[in-house]
Amino acid sequence: MLDAAGVDKDATATHLGFPAPFGQSPFAITRGNVFESLVKDSGCAELLRMLRELLGLPIPLASYTDLGDVGGNPSAHLRHAHTRALIDRAARDDDGAGTLYDHPLLRLEIAGRHSYLEPDVVAFRLAGRFHIVEIKSFAVVDGQAEPDKVAAAARQAAVYVLALRTMLEELGHDPSRVSHDVVLVCPENFANRPVATLLDVRRELAVLTRQLSRMAKVGAIVDTLPDDLTFDLAPDADGVPTRPVAELRAAVGAVDARYAPECLSTCDLCFFCRDEAAGAGSTELLGRQVRDALGGVATVGEALGLADGSLPPGEGQEEIARLLRLAARMSAEIYAEAG
Repeated sequence: MLDAAGVDKDATATHLGFPAPFGQSPFAITRGNVFESLVKDSGCAELLRMLRELLGLPIPLASYTDLGDVGGNPSAHLRHAHTRALIDRAARDDDGAGTLYDHPLLRLEIAGRHSYLEPDVVAFRLAGRFHIVEIKSFAVVDGQAEPDKVAAAARQAAVYVLALRTMLEELGHDPSRVSHDVVLVCPENFANRPVATLLDVRRELAVLTRQLSRMAKVGAIVDTLPDDLTFDLAPDADGVPTRPVAELRAAVGAVDARYAPECLSTCDLCFFCRDEAAGAGSTELLGRQVRDALGGVATVGEALGLADGSLPPGEGQEEIARLLRLAARMSAEIYAEAG
């Protein structure tokens, strides 16, 4: 809701007294930029070497196009239109001209609104298949990388795969020509020498598609809110917010949030939502797995009441109440045996 309205969530969180002190360090950003430049230097020469080894890309069929801007114009709308034209031309080429598109701009509909996305590279090879290339600066040591970082890269790449498949479908081409195997490029053994591996993102695509289908339309959310609701910070001439904090808190609180601990690493409003969830005793504080397992039990107090039998289960809560009572009985037995 806030993203759709173009609200500065960082400024909002700071004014509310819940600034999010996270973000990638300047050192990590510099290291990532240096590594990406190395991979893309001289028309992606190093990347071409890896693609030839990994995908069998023939040397004569390699070309490079930078879509970072169009004739000096960085407009997102123009870049997206130019990307569509080039992808369409490549998809219509029966010979499958090998092409590397740097900084392509894709688009994906999220909750009824279009969001622009920019993968690192889209590689097109001889067999007529498109591959997303994702460049990351975390190291692959002895053929292994940190699982959480690989998982995050897979989720991000899956969004690009879906966006490119959507583009091909809109252009009248077979969306399955976008491979579910993503090319992940990382430094090898803490050195700057890049290594490429194929990453299967079919599971992430299935989860993403399901999540997008379940997301409420922004318009439907807006229809449930007061007509005079605003997130304006009322900045003064120097840009300092003047809106009363209590008023802003009430406005932000009017929009339901589904907090989970994972939000702490991704959202500017994470600490505000955590405080809001804690005040309500929400089960969301315990993580998505617990929240989903409890199935409609909104608060910790409600869960404890169902577990000890002091709260009769509501309609549809009979099964979860039975499981909670069983868990409480087992816990009591274990604690008794442990003294």
